[in-house]
Amino acid sequence: MDTTDRFLRFAAECEAMAKISPSRENKIFWNGLAQRWLRCAELTEKLHSDLQSFGLKRRQARSRMRSMAQ
Repeated sequence: MDTTDRFLRFAAECEAMAKISPSRENKIFWNGLAQRWLRCAELTEKLHSDLQSFGLKRRQARSRMRSMAQ
């Protein structure tokens, strides 16, 4: 299980806790925590995507440099 999936699972667990919490204050707390986990998942996914894109650009630049050197 990757990090993004773990964060999404944590968010789902928090949402489940919010549903069964008897008090409004606890529901607000658990829903807020779920939103934070969702945000962590989004940021992790973006970072992963950015790193993949960066790696692709580096490989393309290296390829161009090799082509120019020949």
